[in-house]
Amino acid sequence: MLRSLLTQLRVIGFLEGVSYLLLLGIAMPIKYFAHDPVPVKIVGMIHGVLFTAFVVWVLLVGRTHGWPFKRYVLAAMASIVPFGTFVFDRTLRHDRS
Repeated sequence: MLRSLLTQLRVIGFLEGVSYLLLLGIAMPIKYFAHDPVPVKIVGMIHGVLFTAFVVWVLLVGRTHGWPFKRYVLAAMASIVPFGTFVFDRTLRHDRS
């Protein structure tokens, strides 16, 4: 049950990545093509919370595991690029909890 910070980060990263794709791929087109901003407000809020949680957990895990600065930068970049958190997760699989 999500005992380690690393496992928690991986779950949060996955959820953040999914919420970002939903925001860009579904909510934004609905806003601009159907002129309905409600999905962006809902998905955007969820994504914002997950993004913030991802950043906090990156800092916690990075400090616990002694990550170099470069790894923090890669995590930050992963959080703003679509599919980035999924790619970053592949690097997390090799870390020990």
